[in-house]
Amino acid sequence: MKEGKSKQRRRRRRFTDEYKAATVKRVLSGTKTAGQVARELDLTETAVRAWVKQARVDGGKGAAGALTTAEKEELARLRTENRELKMDREILKKAAAFFAKNQS
Repeated sequence: MKEGKSKQRRRRRRFTDEYKAATVKRVLSGTKTAGQVARELDLTETAVRAWVKQARVDGGKGAAGALTTAEKEELARLRTENRELKMDREILKKAAAFFAKNQS
């Protein structure tokens, strides 16, 4: 990095599943590395490598215990549902305590 120039953070971008799949296909074709594809498409190499790794997991070729995309989505949904149920339970406990107190 040259003196006097600061590195600015890139704004977070979102990509479609189709775009990610096409990018991964370019890497897995074997003609170019993840770094080369990333530079061509103005992406971070880290993102491209993560997409390739996830594609391998989804294809059944990932590390043992790695979650597929579908499993990650289900886990996120279940965590959200669990958090909501815990809040509901707390509200009901407080309501029961309130009504029990007022019954006396």
